[in-house]
Amino acid sequence: MSDIEVERKGEVEWIRLNRPDRMNAYDAAMAEELIDAIQNAADSGVIVITGSGRAFCAGGYLADLSDPDPIALRRMFYGSLQVYEAIRISPRPVIAAVNGAAAGGGNELVVACDLAIAAQSAKLGQTGVKIGSAPVLGGTNFLAMTVGEKRAKEIAFMCRRYTAAEALDLGWINAVVPDDELESEVTAWANELLKMSPKYLEIAKISSNVWWNQCRDSYLSGLGMLVQAIGSHDMLEGAQAFMEKRTPQFEGREART
Repeated sequence: MSDIEVERKGEVEWIRLNRPDRMNAYDAAMAEELIDAIQNAADSGVIVITGSGRAFCAGGYLADLSDPDPIALRRMFYGSLQVYEAIRISPRPVIAAVNGAAAGGGNELVVACDLAIAAQSAKLGQTGVKIGSAPVLGGTNFLAMTVGEKRAKEIAFMCRRYTAAEALDLGWINAVVPDDELESEVTAWANELLKMSPKYLEIAKISSNVWWNQCRDSYLSGLGMLVQAIGSHDMLEGAQAFMEKRTPQFEGREART
């Protein structure tokens, strides 16, 4: 079974992340598959990205972050940006159908999509600074364009979980529906988009990328810093504590006497 499932329903291309065993977290190979699926869907009218099982996406995945492979991590970090940019430069509107948890890079995947509709039970949020990373590909920068700088910092710094209703109130997503109505609601939005001019939808979409593009230097500098921090005490400790379900003991604070 493929890590990415693609189904064409009329003029709508449904792309499903299909690793429910790891909450649809993607490795570098799965990211490449997702990019291919997005690019190959350019002949559709609308693209929908969703997850299988109980999660939308838990972001990037490596089997053991407590013993990281720098080359694999670098591929993961830059592969994530390539996924988000594939969404942004696609000529078709991309809807995130948030069927469950959208955490870490999975939340940044929601942020990168043009529109987002969530199931009532879905929860969204960042995980980075809690486990030895940082959400530099949307969570610390572009999200502020939607929810405001103070809220974006709260989301990135505090690593809290937000209900779909709370995310809607913040302008983070477009709509919330009962879990069993998610597909029908997304289909209704897609059908409305299909009535529009594809040519001018593309112009409107690419033009709307102005703020995303303005943040690009921030994405790249953030990735550079993440790469330099591979193998740091806080990365190793954060990953180990996460797996052991304990509070991490991070460095960076001087002991007071």
